[in-house]
Amino acid sequence: MTKTLIRGRLLTFKRAPMSLTDTESYTYEHDGGLLVDEGKIAAIGNYTQVKATAPADVEEIDHRPHLVLPGLIDTHLHFPQMQVIASYAGSLLEWLNTYTFHEECRFVESDHAARIATRFYDEMIRHGTTTAAAYCSVHKTSADAYFAEAVKRGMCMVGGKVMMDRNAPQGLLDTPQTSYDETRAVIGEWHGKGRNYVAITPRFAITSTPEQMQAAQALAQEFPDLHIQTHLSENLDEIRYTCELYPQAKDYTDIYARYGLLGAKTLLGHAIHLSDREADVLSETGSVAVHCPTSNLFIGSGLFPLNAIRRRNKPVRVAVATDIGGGSSYSMLRTLDEAYKIQQILGERLNPLDSFHLMTRGNAEALSLIDRIGTLEVGTDADLVVLDAGATPAMALRMEAVTTLPEELFLLQTMGDDRAVAETYVAGKAMKRGVGS
Repeated sequence: MTKTLIRGRLLTFKRAPMSLTDTESYTYEHDGGLLVDEGKIAAIGNYTQVKATAPADVEEIDHRPHLVLPGLIDTHLHFPQMQVIASYAGSLLEWLNTYTFHEECRFVESDHAARIATRFYDEMIRHGTTTAAAYCSVHKTSADAYFAEAVKRGMCMVGGKVMMDRNAPQGLLDTPQTSYDETRAVIGEWHGKGRNYVAITPRFAITSTPEQMQAAQALAQEFPDLHIQTHLSENLDEIRYTCELYPQAKDYTDIYARYGLLGAKTLLGHAIHLSDREADVLSETGSVAVHCPTSNLFIGSGLFPLNAIRRRNKPVRVAVATDIGGGSSYSMLRTLDEAYKIQQILGERLNPLDSFHLMTRGNAEALSLIDRIGTLEVGTDADLVVLDAGATPAMALRMEAVTTLPEELFLLQTMGDDRAVAETYVAGKAMKRGVGS
């Protein structure tokens, strides 16, 4: 692979911004150069200075006047749910039982799984998402399709075969033993292959018996460096039913704690309705509460207290995600727009610097992958997104009055979608022009 010099306005975060005027939290180059070598960032800085260090025959790509950022990261979504987006239902459990579980049964068929995997990755690229943490279905075929497509495209992806042995259609159930065996097989075949990371994935406590939770615990003990992903406290009816199924537990969070499933690589989807005790446990274990705003609004689950949970005496680590297909958009820009609105309703603020930190560096830190993705630092993987704040006529008109970087970011967050993604790079390779229609 030849070296590539990417020119544009570069933005990368060094830490979480403390305010809208916290210019020390990020690096911004108005005329920047990013040298990419063998899929990694080799140099970053002022274009003229980086150009001077590059080989004379370096390939140059000029993205001016667009912004070049680290690729966007989605920390919770369901790859088998592409064909249940926009399904009408009144609540989480109704939505799962009426649409979702029946759709996921189809992923026993390898051809169907492969087709949907192809379309899934097309949408990731189209929307500027270069890394995601996804749930497959209960079938190993779905995990095989998901990870095979990731290898084909060279993408850094987290995913797992779902474990569920009760409270679902027969075609969507495994057993404690088969869930252990098949997850272990997925780990052996796919973890570390290409840029893949396998996650231990009990769907949620409602669909796992205590025996299956023990199987998940055994996997976590055997593979302590793996991610763990599941759902927590999304819906009040869900919480009540879960606690009925596990009456010995103090609360919903305690179920996962009892089986050793909490820790720095544990991703807990939603986590909206937490008690103080539960939030303290998440803080003490370093577990991540994953905010899924479009899903929470669409299904009517509740309003996640993003700012409040981060400023507690014992703050909780947080991430943001689309939660396809409960979520209604693949776009992380649309997702943070909804997150902003939720904070407005709660009487809080979410400034655009905070939003863009969350969907890049913040989510990389939540995935414990900051050494590889989420920044434009030298030595990291060259996963990039190029954003055009004038992508539509309405956006271009608004841009005529924009005078600051935060104003531009807020415009992208408020009005942007896949049309604002001018290009997506995976390990230094431009990918968006090649995706299917």
